[in-house]
Amino acid sequence: MARRRLLWKLYPTYILLILLCTIGVGGYAFRSVKAFYYSRVAPDLEARARLIQREFAADFETATPAELDALAKSLGPASRTRVTIIGPAGVVLGDSGKAPATMDNHADRPEVIQARASGLGQSVRHSGTLRADMMYVALAEGGGKGGVVRVAIPLTEVQDALATISKRIWLGGLVVAVLAAGISMLVARRISRPLRGMMAGAGRFAAGDLAHKVLVPDTVELAGLAEALNRMAEQLDGQIRSLTLERNEREAILSSMIEGVMAVDRDQRVMSLNQAAASLLEVDRSGSEGRDLQEVARNVLLQRFVARVLEDGGTQEGEIVLHDGTERYVLVRGTSLLDVDARRIGALIVLHDVTRMRRLENVRRDFVANVSHELRTPVTAIQGFVETLREGALSDPDRARHFLGIVGSQAARLNQIIEDLLSLSRIEREAEARKLDTVSTSLEDVLHAAAADCQVTASERGVKVNLICPEELTARINPQLVEQAVANLVDNAVKNSESDAEVAVEAEGDSAGVVIRVRDHGCGIPAEHLPRIFERFYRVDKARSRKLGGTGLGLAIVKHIALAHGGRVTVESTPGEGSVFSIHLPIL
Repeated sequence: MARRRLLWKLYPTYILLILLCTIGVGGYAFRSVKAFYYSRVAPDLEARARLIQREFAADFETATPAELDALAKSLGPASRTRVTIIGPAGVVLGDSGKAPATMDNHADRPEVIQARASGLGQSVRHSGTLRADMMYVALAEGGGKGGVVRVAIPLTEVQDALATISKRIWLGGLVVAVLAAGISMLVARRISRPLRGMMAGAGRFAAGDLAHKVLVPDTVELAGLAEALNRMAEQLDGQIRSLTLERNEREAILSSMIEGVMAVDRDQRVMSLNQAAASLLEVDRSGSEGRDLQEVARNVLLQRFVARVLEDGGTQEGEIVLHDGTERYVLVRGTSLLDVDARRIGALIVLHDVTRMRRLENVRRDFVANVSHELRTPVTAIQGFVETLREGALSDPDRARHFLGIVGSQAARLNQIIEDLLSLSRIEREAEARKLDTVSTSLEDVLHAAAADCQVTASERGVKVNLICPEELTARINPQLVEQAVANLVDNAVKNSESDAEVAVEAEGDSAGVVIRVRDHGCGIPAEHLPRIFERFYRVDKARSRKLGGTGLGLAIVKHIALAHGGRVTVESTPGEGSVFSIHLPIL
């Protein structure tokens, strides 16, 4: 249905009312004037009729029709009326305008009937004889049983006067109607103008401009409406600000959470999810809301978990595995999502990535197993040889010295493991407490000291250690720890190199910091071992490592020394060609 402006609803109504009032008033005025004219003409005509009746009173019963007709024709022009003499039977005996013989019987004429009944009859009608509207007045003779004297005058002058008056009435009514229409247009515009202003203000409210104020008109009703609109805008502005603040706080909380949070409705359509959940599920957050869970998370275990929460309600908990190139372990908690009326409208799912925790648990288990194994080996050897000595080996000095030497070697190895563990623990504590003591020192001195620590082992294996470091290169470090880290790398490189091989210790600086590299040309490390090479007690070749006398903690110590300095350690290795271990130290 087409909509129209209020102006064009009010204005036609006003025009219709004006037209109805004009027509009604004009018609009433015309009828009143007509009745007034007729009321003035009728008594005058009655007076003439009575005068003429007196003229006929003496001769009415004795005169012949011809005499009556002659008398009527003489009195008619004199009285400026039409005079008609009607016999008792309704036959016209005389008429001032027509020959009686040519006229119809007048017994059925309204004024004649009325005169015979009451002595006086009156009517206004069209005369077929004269072909004009006439006013008739009839007076009965002899109590209504005799003849009737009827006089009549044409209403032409009256009708002409009424026509003139009618034109003036309708012309005046038209002028008044036009003026009223103009005034109605002004009134309608005055009524609709404030409403248009309120409509424009409501449009600005709908567009979000709630600070706008609608002008308050001087009309009580419209003023109340405008004030109500302004109050509504103020309340909406306050509520929207409150809701926006709550939403922003909720979004900030959800965005800052490391746990993924996802809400789904009863049809398993995603209502909302935070960035952590989008990252876990590897989906676009903005494009996920409103979509089915099966489209967003293509994980059967998660879909079944959500379906169970929606079906059973309450709080559910489980663990799923996400495959995104690597396995990610996710702890999932779900509970019913309720509306303000405590009706279930969906489910709230919390996803917590416990992959690192699982890996740490694995590392812890491996660490405990490795520590137990590493400690058990020398302890078992010591216990075995001590038992052998108790059983009589002490009586053989050569065997006793040999066994005591083995016991001492295993004790030293045990002590070395304990020292490395204590050193690693101390480094971790200092790094966590940020209590690492650093000084600006020459790297060449530190690297030279580390190479010197390994010189004996290198000489025994026939390996040459080359040092390449600019003399002016300095760094803010803990010299003892960096020396220990480099010495561990050089010791490993020497032990894994063949005779007459070379181990290079290089250092260089750039805008990011300092890089120390230890390069060897040994057997290399297979690629599958590189991600775990810096774990405690992790060994690529366990038999070879024990043969070379390592504790399995050297590279772990190197890693944590680098981390304590805010740096990192990397490795590049090719089996059969050698390895390059690099310590990256930032500028402190």
